[in-house]
Amino acid sequence: MVFDGKGTTLQLQQFELPELKPGELLVKISMTTLCGSDLHTFLGHRNTPCPTILGHEIIGTVAAFPSDGQATNGSGQPLSIGDRVTWSVAAHCGVCFFCQHNLPQKCEHLFKYGHEEIQPHHALSGGLADYCHLAVGTTVYKIPDVLDDRVACPANCATATVVAAMRAAGNCQDEVVLIQGSGMLGLTAAALASSNKARAVIVCDLDDARLQQAKQFGATHTVKVDSNSQAIQETIAETTDGRGVDLVLEMSGSADAMETGINLLRTGGRYIWIGAVSPTRPVSLSAESVVRKMLRIQGVHNYTPADLADALAFLESYHQKFPFESLVSKSFGLEQANTAFAEATECGSLRIAVCP
Repeated sequence: MVFDGKGTTLQLQQFELPELKPGELLVKISMTTLCGSDLHTFLGHRNTPCPTILGHEIIGTVAAFPSDGQATNGSGQPLSIGDRVTWSVAAHCGVCFFCQHNLPQKCEHLFKYGHEEIQPHHALSGGLADYCHLAVGTTVYKIPDVLDDRVACPANCATATVVAAMRAAGNCQDEVVLIQGSGMLGLTAAALASSNKARAVIVCDLDDARLQQAKQFGATHTVKVDSNSQAIQETIAETTDGRGVDLVLEMSGSADAMETGINLLRTGGRYIWIGAVSPTRPVSLSAESVVRKMLRIQGVHNYTPADLADALAFLESYHQKFPFESLVSKSFGLEQANTAFAEATECGSLRIAVCP
């Protein structure tokens, strides 16, 4: 299903299967879940090269190897035809400046699934298709057999990105963690903080239903945020003896939330920004406050391949404790992709699946 830009519908097109080069792989897609960034692109809130095949939260089974033989997964183990796999949201070269500085997601030669313009030599690079052509430099992992497709499919974007954010934040055991936003990222963050033995996990959002969901994902406190910020201040005061929280994870992308979050941190606290992946107004903050309170603010965008491996291990260990499968609310066939986007936009579901 090909996307030509804002204001158009997805169009069904046929492409020849590629002749694989060494280091490449062909995967038969079994499920793609629509991420928030897919919706932003579809609605024209962010730009992507067109024409393209959208969708980057993808799982499938190995369908073909290049003529030089088999391929290996991210752990160095051989892959076999029929293996159920997921893969890094982007392929990286491994040798450029950013790859050498542990930022493969910022590779100077990045190839990002669901974001690439269709090319004659590489047409099938998105999830809204029957097959995906994996480029050289893509890190592939086998999916644990115990994971339902609905649990595994968002792993290579939502889950792995939150794992990267928690890695940047550091150990949160016995700490008070505040999560701003109770969407897919926020719920995943609550589950990770809970599994890492945070003393309290406070989730705030505008939506009552999502706050109720947060309780199923490890939130010890939920707060509805509106123009009156007193409720969140009171909750934090009660849980931290008035000091402020140790760690804030910003998942909503709201400039208002970021400005609020700064004031809710304790001296020496950490603030990780993840949600601001589309244009927003500039954030206003007091540099003096950041300095005097010795705060750390860090942005996290995407992840390293090791984060995806850790995301799969987390899901394998905790898929029975937290109801991740419930977050994928509906499934559509590939030719119903336009309906899937309409459903995701209008009903506010955290994830809608498209299954060829």
